[in-house]
Amino acid sequence: MQVDYAGLKIPITDPETGTISQASVFVAILPASNYTYAEAQASADQCAWNNAHVRALAYFGGVVKIVVPDNLKTGVTKPNYYEPDINQAYQELAEYYHLAVLPARIRKPKDKAASENGVQNVERWMIAPLRKRQFFSLHELNLALAEQLEKLNTKVMSSVGRTRREEFEAIDKPNLRPLPQIPYEYATRKTATVHIDYHVEFEKHLYSVPYTLIHEKVDIRATERMVEIFHKGKSTATHPRSARMGRFSTLSEHMPANHQFMEKINAEKLKQWAGKVGPKTRKLVEATLQSRHFPEQAYRTCLGYLSLAKKVDHAILEQAAQVILEARAFSYKELSQEVNYLLQKMDPKTVESFPAHDNIRGATYYQERTEA
Repeated sequence: MQVDYAGLKIPITDPETGTISQASVFVAILPASNYTYAEAQASADQCAWNNAHVRALAYFGGVVKIVVPDNLKTGVTKPNYYEPDINQAYQELAEYYHLAVLPARIRKPKDKAASENGVQNVERWMIAPLRKRQFFSLHELNLALAEQLEKLNTKVMSSVGRTRREEFEAIDKPNLRPLPQIPYEYATRKTATVHIDYHVEFEKHLYSVPYTLIHEKVDIRATERMVEIFHKGKSTATHPRSARMGRFSTLSEHMPANHQFMEKINAEKLKQWAGKVGPKTRKLVEATLQSRHFPEQAYRTCLGYLSLAKKVDHAILEQAAQVILEARAFSYKELSQEVNYLLQKMDPKTVESFPAHDNIRGATYYQERTEA
């Protein structure tokens, strides 16, 4: 089996934000028959690379003896003409399936001729026909690719007068070894401390756990599709994995019966602390709490706001809070950037006496400067 990534990527549009990300397309070829497998991936990291091999083998219905990858870092740590160093995680996959990994030699295109040709076919017959379509999720894109893959594998090849599938049935399939009963699954692990909002962070996304675990150490096990969180060896939460940075995955059963469960911090206390800074800061905290599906999801953001009050004059923070309120950009990062902007425009000697003003600059100015 020869494996590689297509040179062309496919855009995916986030339906909520309109942000466009580029999906990579993994390609696997059985060179004897040219039977092909392809799928889209949100990222070409080690997890996606390994698991794509698992799905390719499942698609082919058996295990090959040799895999020939290009010299990607997800496959080869250090290219070498005689003894290339195989990535450890990739080696674990190879050992699990009892197959050999023989990376293509550098500047030896004949070593991966089938994959080069296969990638071109995928780009021509699978990716190109979809170029005018707009996709809003990786799942939607892969469904479309699966339809194109079926067409490719059932298309008659002029050189042999048969389809790739017919060639596969006659040549490759009889020589595949059986798949293991349990498929290999790549997992990433991490230890984290539960925050006051009873969420833990994994790859910049926040996942909830039972609120009774606040301040406790937990272990995170993340596969390509799921994130499972353990406390003292016991599973306490399971979530679908999300690539949306800065967002929350919250289960209602992890929440307390009411929002006054914490002795030291809750929504009312955050408002009171903000009120000591000034009315604009309090309004910003209130608006931020209301902007989240659950108020607790905004706790760490509000604490970030209040941490700035320990570093700069309250008048500066009030001015910044007014701008953020008008722009409705409720995040610690935005407020911090606005505070820094104000400080850079002022003489440090005048910071303490600089008066607060209801409208130093409006939301339009802030939005234009942010976009620039």
